[in-house]
Amino acid sequence: MAQMGRSGCPINLTLEQLGDRWSLIVIRDVMFGNRRSYGELLANSEEGIASNILADRLKRLTASGLLKRSSNPEHRQKGIYSLTEASIQLVPLLVQMAAWGRRHTCPSAELSVRAQLLEEGGVALWSAFMDELRHMHLGAPRPARSVFAELQVAYEAAMLRSVKSRR
Repeated sequence: MAQMGRSGCPINLTLEQLGDRWSLIVIRDVMFGNRRSYGELLANSEEGIASNILADRLKRLTASGLLKRSSNPEHRQKGIYSLTEASIQLVPLLVQMAAWGRRHTCPSAELSVRAQLLEEGGVALWSAFMDELRHMHLGAPRPARSVFAELQVAYEAAMLRSVKSRR
């Protein structure tokens, strides 16, 4: 649990953990992109996070219990990052943030397709996705449905349409 911040207000305390520019982006990339290493997170950052900022956010998110770092069996000095139950429970918040962003900003079609599917799928789809994240990151049993795969297929199809439309 987080320590008391400027106030005991739950919104304030949440913002103190997640309200900087990069924390939710890092969680998003682990959650939706299955980017589990520092190198993957750095190389595949849509927003171009700086290496020192990424290192700092990974340390902060690990210290706050939102990510867990374990040694990479192939290279002991490198870490593998996993979501914790606390970060998996951010799925509804991220879905709602993305839904708001889709309505009130001008997102790209390819980068909002997963958000659209999750929003349209509602709580049942979020729950199924959270169960799959628990399997991927916490070792829970594999669910019958792979929401992650469904979201990835939709994202890749949107990327392909985007490339074709630019030609």
